[in-house]
Amino acid sequence: MNYMLPSIATGILSFAFGIAAAYFLLKTLRKRATENWIDLVGRIQQVDFEKISLIAHDYLNPQRGQITMEPFEMWELIGGSEGIRKMRENVDVLLALAAYAQRWNYDEGVIVYHRMRSDAAMLRRAAFRLRLGMTQLRILRSFQLRVPFRLYETVAAYYLMRQRLMSLYETSHAGLYPTLATYL
Repeated sequence: MNYMLPSIATGILSFAFGIAAAYFLLKTLRKRATENWIDLVGRIQQVDFEKISLIAHDYLNPQRGQITMEPFEMWELIGGSEGIRKMRENVDVLLALAAYAQRWNYDEGVIVYHRMRSDAAMLRRAAFRLRLGMTQLRILRSFQLRVPFRLYETVAAYYLMRQRLMSLYETSHAGLYPTLATYL
């Protein structure tokens, strides 16, 4: 009888965590459904997109002599850890703006939203590995080569998300496009 107690406790805890996760997911979805466009745009953290574009183009459009930027130079261009933080915070806002655009252009909006979700997952994963690599860089030198790749992945994913969103707004709601372009 005593051997069943841990199993029952684990089952109860798993059920409670599942209920809590479902509650917070529904709460987030309701909040997103009630947010208006001005509120969403107002939550965007300003990043220097021209500098991000330089790094993203270097990564996404390989050319002869592919090592054109040093990691320290890239780190400075994006604004260091503050720039990474801003990109991570903007991910949810960009996804919410894509979901908002589905009101006018459902077919394209759904496709763009799902592509952006993939980009967001890549950004989050790369940013986490970048942060982990920067921490371990002080301990183990073997991570030194991986850090620039994570930086490239983070910036490229953000660049793709922004470009997809801007293209969606350009075709779906040209009236909001100029305002969005000033914030992004």
